[in-house]
Amino acid sequence: MSPSWSRTTVATVAAATALALLAACGGGGDGAGGDGGPVTITYWGWTKGTEQTVRAFNATHRDIKVKYEEIPSGNAGGYAKISNAVKAGDAPDLVSIEYPSLPEFVSQGALQDISGYLTAGLKKKLLPQALELTTLGGRNWAVPFDAAPQTYYYRKDFFRAHHLTVPRTWKEFRATAAAAKKADPRARIATFFPDDPTTFEAMAWQAGGRWFATRGDAWKVATDDPATKKVTAYWQGLLDDGLVNSATSFSPAWTGALKKGDTVGYLGASWGAGVLKGLVPDQSGKWAAAPIPSWDGKPAGGMLGGSTWAVTKGSEHAAAAVRFATWMSTSPQAVKARLSSGESSAYPAAAPLRPVAAKAFDTRFYGGQDVYRLFDGAAAAIEPHWTWGPAGGTTHTALKDAFGKAADGDGTLADAVRAARDATVRELHRRGLKVAGR
Repeated sequence: MSPSWSRTTVATVAAATALALLAACGGGGDGAGGDGGPVTITYWGWTKGTEQTVRAFNATHRDIKVKYEEIPSGNAGGYAKISNAVKAGDAPDLVSIEYPSLPEFVSQGALQDISGYLTAGLKKKLLPQALELTTLGGRNWAVPFDAAPQTYYYRKDFFRAHHLTVPRTWKEFRATAAAAKKADPRARIATFFPDDPTTFEAMAWQAGGRWFATRGDAWKVATDDPATKKVTAYWQGLLDDGLVNSATSFSPAWTGALKKGDTVGYLGASWGAGVLKGLVPDQSGKWAAAPIPSWDGKPAGGMLGGSTWAVTKGSEHAAAAVRFATWMSTSPQAVKARLSSGESSAYPAAAPLRPVAAKAFDTRFYGGQDVYRLFDGAAAAIEPHWTWGPAGGTTHTALKDAFGKAADGDGTLADAVRAARDATVRELHRRGLKVAGR
């Protein structure tokens, strides 16, 4: 059955999740081969440790076998490969999709509604905000794997030496940034990444931004809403006053500044704990993690990444694919297999797996700090009701391009968020979707 759109569908979804979605039908399959043998499902992904996880599953399950193919990460070509395969009718059964990209795949009719396969017991185990991001139009479209609550990492030796207090509010953050620069003219407590808008998007999310919603049967696009304008003006001020660095994320310039001690803070997410350990291992014991500052000092945050597993529309083995995805998300054996591939600080969406992940994470780099306890608080403080739009790739690319120009002195961050809105609206019109006025 092909997807269809109607005003009734859009209005129903608007009331449920503020997201206009297709009315889709999905495949089937029951996890057993027609001849009584094991059913074989195909899976495409790219996250570290997946190959080890698949091996562990195949070694312990007789009725389902998984064939894994590693593809480029989503925005590096993986999503295009998935989309093309769906259109050609030769897509795998299961694919990795990050939260921001899920609505776009759903709106294009590329995925199956898997509501019938997700039990109440499974849903209770999952971080509510992660489940909300995969529940569109009252239907479940993916199995959440991890969450990525915002986290602030800082050089505690630098802060201690210069009598700096870890900021709790963004007002304090600016004051601390100025004090750090005064103490050491080369030192910066954070970096603005013009090539990676996800950090900015998480900041807007934390501030209460609502970039996408529906009004009747039309989309409302507000990448430049009041909350986002506040965030934009704040970061423009930090950049104008030279209080933060501007560098390509994870580039030699950025890592070099970390290694030289010129960058003494990093606004990232839970997965950043493992990244820092790998980049500057000789700084072990000098770093610490803290809650990200908020506007009023109360716990609040967004998410910077996070991934799910979704079943493609052409799969005839949806039940088996969801069973495998659920195992990857909830089995201690799966987490252990994934972590065996190397250092990681993935934060599972399933609560029962977090102690397993925490135990596997070597905290010596952070002086023995229980960073997973910090992640628990940050995850609970993620602002609910954030919705990604059906043209997330367009929004993201427009921001990235405009941020790059702003970093080169051609425009401002405010120009960038307006450009993102304009590009998104054009794309929605191109797809034949209605867009509501301001």
